[in-house]
Amino acid sequence: MKRLFYFGSNLALMFLFIISTLWGQTVDLNYKLIKKGGDVNDFPNSNVVVIYDSTSVDVQETGLSYVFMHKLTKILTAEGATENRVVTFNYDPLSADIEIRIAKIYRKNGTVEVIAPQKIYDYPAPARAIYWGARDKAVEFGRLEPGDAIETLIFRKGFTYALLTDEDDNKFIPPMRGHYYDIVEFWSNVPVNEKVYMVAMPKDKPLQYEVYNGELTSFIHFPPQQNNVETVQVNPYAKQDSKFSFQHNFPTVPNKVLYCWSKKNILPLKTEPGMVAHSDIATKLLMSTSPDWYAKSLWFHKVNEDFGSFDVTPDVQKKVDELLEGITDEMQKIDILTHWSADEIRYSGISMGEGEGYTLHPGEMTFRDRCGVCKDKAGMLITMLRAAGFESYPAMTMAGSRIDKIPADQFNHSVTIAKLSNGDWILLDPTWVPGVREWWSSAEQQQQYLMGIPNGADIMTTPVSPAENHYWKLKGESELKADGTLEGSFTLEAEGQSDSGLRRAFARGYKSGWEEFIPATLAEISLKAEILEEKVHDPADLSKPMTIYVKYRITDYATVTKENIIFTPLLAFNPFRDGGNSGELRTATNIEERQYGFRTRCSKLVEIEETITLPSFSKALEIPEFKNVGGKAASFNGEYKLTGNKLHVKATHVMEKRIYEAEDWPDYRSALLERIKFMNSPIILAK
Repeated sequence: MKRLFYFGSNLALMFLFIISTLWGQTVDLNYKLIKKGGDVNDFPNSNVVVIYDSTSVDVQETGLSYVFMHKLTKILTAEGATENRVVTFNYDPLSADIEIRIAKIYRKNGTVEVIAPQKIYDYPAPARAIYWGARDKAVEFGRLEPGDAIETLIFRKGFTYALLTDEDDNKFIPPMRGHYYDIVEFWSNVPVNEKVYMVAMPKDKPLQYEVYNGELTSFIHFPPQQNNVETVQVNPYAKQDSKFSFQHNFPTVPNKVLYCWSKKNILPLKTEPGMVAHSDIATKLLMSTSPDWYAKSLWFHKVNEDFGSFDVTPDVQKKVDELLEGITDEMQKIDILTHWSADEIRYSGISMGEGEGYTLHPGEMTFRDRCGVCKDKAGMLITMLRAAGFESYPAMTMAGSRIDKIPADQFNHSVTIAKLSNGDWILLDPTWVPGVREWWSSAEQQQQYLMGIPNGADIMTTPVSPAENHYWKLKGESELKADGTLEGSFTLEAEGQSDSGLRRAFARGYKSGWEEFIPATLAEISLKAEILEEKVHDPADLSKPMTIYVKYRITDYATVTKENIIFTPLLAFNPFRDGGNSGELRTATNIEERQYGFRTRCSKLVEIEETITLPSFSKALEIPEFKNVGGKAASFNGEYKLTGNKLHVKATHVMEKRIYEAEDWPDYRSALLERIKFMNSPIILAK
C-alpha cells in the first residue's frame, strides 16, 4: 500500500488528493502485499491476518492530536468472513471525533469495491452500568470470502478520556493541556505482519518513552533547518533493507520531531490460565510529555479543587453530622462514612455533561442523585470526610494490571485517600467494599496508585496484605456410625476477602434464599444430607466476621462392606468448593511450568480441623499421609492422626499474596496439589 502521511491544517485534502492521484499504484501494491501476506496454511489457528496496521499522529502545541489509523486485513476462513461483515470503531463525542475516510474490499478475483457512505453508520454504543453517551461508527462490508481483504483508513481527533467541554476543537484538547501521552500495544489476538506507530511532536515538547516486554525497531528524525517540508520515501521494492514492508512516506516537518516504532511478524500471544494481564507481559510502548508522576499528581489535585469537586454543602454536612452523632473515634468515623458511600451510592454512571473523566463530579451532585461510577463514589467519600474534619483527596489506580514508570495515563479506577491524626495516609475504596468488612479491598493489593495531593506524589504500590487477614476456618466434630451414617456439626468463619466471598452467598440474593445455601451445599455431597440446625450471621452486620454453624446428619456417608469402612472426612473433603469460598481450587494445576506471572483473588489462610469419633474397627488399613510443603509463595501441612477411636484431621494452607512471579509457581502448585490430595484421600478401616 502506498502509505502517505502529511501533517498540518490541510492534512485531509492533501491525503485525498494523493490517494486519488495514485489510485492504480495503491491497488497494485496492496494486492502484492495481500498475495504475500500468508494464508490458512501459514496461520492454521487464525481466521484473519493483518497485513499492516499503521498509525500516525500529529500533535499540536495544545496537546490536541490528529490521528490516522490505516489497516489492511486478509480474510482466511469462513469464520473470519462472518466476524468482519461489520467492523466497528468506538468513540466518546465529549472528547473525540472519528471519520471513516476509506473502506474498501479487495476481492480475491482482483476487483476492488469501495463501501458506499450509506453503509457507514453512527449510533449509540451498547452500554451497561455506565451511560456516558459513547458512540460507535461501523462499516458494513457485507459478504466476504476467504482470500478477500478489507482496508480501512480512520481519522480521529481528540483523546481517550473526557473532561470539561468547550466549543470547536477545544473540547478535543486533552485534560492536561499541552501534554500528550499514548499506550501502544504491540501484541494482538490475530497475526499481524507489520505494525507501525509514528508521532510528530513539537520540538519543544520532550517526549519520554520506553518499550516494555520486548523489542521494537525505531528511529527519530529531527526537523530540517530550512522552513520547507521535505518528504523522504522508503520503497521496499527499491531497497531490500527498507524499514517497512509496505511503501511508507514519512515527513520531516519544521519544528517537529518525528518518532517511529515498528514490529513485524506479530503472532497471537500464548496465554496461560490465571496469568497476569497481557499488558504486563506482552510488548507495549509507553510515551508521555509529562515530566514525571509528580506533575500528574499536582495536575490531578488542582483540576478537581478548581472544579469544586469536594465542596461541602449544607445537605452533605447535615448527613455527616447525623451519621457521626456521638462518635469520637476517628477510625469508627472513617468506617461509617466509607460504608455509607459504598452502600448508598449505586454504581451507575449517567451522562452528566461537564466533568467526566478525571474530574470527579461534585459531591453535591452524587449526594443528590445517589449514583455514579468509581470516581463519584470516591468523590462522595472525600466530600463527607472533609465535612467530618479529615484531610482527604482522590487517587487513581489501575485494577487488573501494572502501572509502569512512564507517566502515561495507565488508570481505570478511582479511590479515596485520607490522612489520620498520626499523619499516616490510608486508602479507602467505596466502589469495591459494599458489604465487605475492609475499607480498602485487598483484592487490590500489589497495585499501583497515584495520589492527587497538594504537594504532589510519585507512583506508589499497595502492600501485600498478610494471609492471616483473610482467613477461612472450618472446624467441627462428628461421629461416624457403624452403618455409615455421619452426624456432627461444624462452624465456618471467614475474615477479610474470605469474609466477602462467604458473605456474598447470602448478601447478594433475597433473604428467602439464605436458607437454600447450606442444603444445596451439602446436597453436592449427598442427597441424603439432613440439616438439623443452622445459624447464619446476619450478612448486613459488618461488625463481626461472617460465620455459619451447621448441625447435620448424612446417612450412608461411608461405604460399608462386609470387611471395611471407607470414607473421607467431611471437612477435609470441603463441602464449600464454590468459587466464592474456595476459588483457589479452580487453579489449573495441570500446568507444570509457567512462562508468565499469575494472580489469584487475594492472599489467604485456610485452616481445617475436625475430630471424628469412629465406630468399632479392628485395624486401620489406610491412613493417608501428606507432605509438608514450605515456600515463600505458599505452604501446606496436613495430617490424619488416629488416637484410639478418635481421628483428628488438621490442615493449614497459606497463599502469601495476590500477584505471583512465574518462579513462585512450583511452591504454589505443590502446596495446592497436596491440599487437593488431602481433600480426596479416603480412610479405610477393617471391621
